[in-house]
Amino acid sequence: MEKLNVSSLPELPFAYDALEPIMDARTVEIHYDKHHRTYFNNYLNAAKGTPYENVPLEEVFPVISKAGNAIKNHGGGFYNHWFFWNSLGKGKTEPSPALMAAIEEAFESFAKFREIFSNAAKSQFGSGWAWLIVGKDNKLAVTSTLNQENPLMDIAQVRGLPLLTIDVWEHAYYLKYQNRRADFVEAFWDIIDWEAVSKRFEKV
Repeated sequence: MEKLNVSSLPELPFAYDALEPIMDARTVEIHYDKHHRTYFNNYLNAAKGTPYENVPLEEVFPVISKAGNAIKNHGGGFYNHWFFWNSLGKGKTEPSPALMAAIEEAFESFAKFREIFSNAAKSQFGSGWAWLIVGKDNKLAVTSTLNQENPLMDIAQVRGLPLLTIDVWEHAYYLKYQNRRADFVEAFWDIIDWEAVSKRFEKV
């Protein structure tokens, strides 16, 4: 996956209604055009005039503890949403044989991985994200992060290279699912773009 271009807000990789009925068009529109765009604009303002201006976020996150909360929060929000959108798609896809083998090695089975990932998303207190990552030992792991933090940051409890994420901030699902985060998490499995996730894994 190419590094995020920090000079412009990337276009949503699908139409607002492309993920219906799992994610309704109005939620996707507000999520992208209001929340994501605001993180992008605020990040540009936070980074302006600093050593981090125009630096790829993938290079900023490993030293984010030195960059300050504004860059962490808005840069994380900008990046995490971009990564989330590029993990989604409509149509039946499956992990590549190589990724499936790695999942089965790390979690015993795909069903067990799904359970662990779903539980991480459902149990994340407040706002945040659940992630499938490649850890420092080159093995797959599931982790979660608060607010707009991610596993690339030097402050993350569990660091690694992200392969897949789910946004469990309420704005990601509230119009359709209200307080039923668990229902959103279960529905999420039907819109994962496993081809995109598998390509990331192949590049690790």
